[in-house]
Amino acid sequence: MLYEEKTMKTEKVYDGKILNLRIDTIELPDKKYSKREIVEHPGAVGIIAITSDNSLVLVKQYRKAVEDFLYEIPAGKLEVNEEPKETAIRELSEETGYNAEKLTYISEFYTSPGYCDEKIHLFLAQGLIKGDPYPDSGEFIETVEIPIDDLVKMLNRGEIVDSKTIIGIFIAKDLIKNS
Repeated sequence: MLYEEKTMKTEKVYDGKILNLRIDTIELPDKKYSKREIVEHPGAVGIIAITSDNSLVLVKQYRKAVEDFLYEIPAGKLEVNEEPKETAIRELSEETGYNAEKLTYISEFYTSPGYCDEKIHLFLAQGLIKGDPYPDSGEFIETVEIPIDDLVKMLNRGEIVDSKTIIGIFIAKDLIKNS
């Protein structure tokens, strides 16, 4: 049996630079009403960039929302009318300086579907060509290359806590194991 929630009314609460917030009044399957706070996000990409020696290219940056430095796969928000593959090419180059000879779509997933519609499109970058990064203004990023085995150890020690990066590490580990 499906228990769909029917939207009865939508109220825009906030329109921001990277996200919007709305409150939906919904009808539940039992005909009662409730409210859902929904964060609208244009979507993003994540890039699993594997070097020829089986390291992953990550970025380390301070994330204000969690008040900590995080290791993350290169990633970025989709711009208006930009296809995910275009975003992946742009973000990999901007954040790390790398360009990829081969960029392959892997998968997509929702980050927090309980309250947000953000979808991340994952790509695999291979045949990496090193260049100079050119991060956006106000973006302070350190590019690091970490062997996949070390990343798994960091993950097990709780040093990698970003969900897209955890997914990327497991995909990379599997791809490397099967290559």
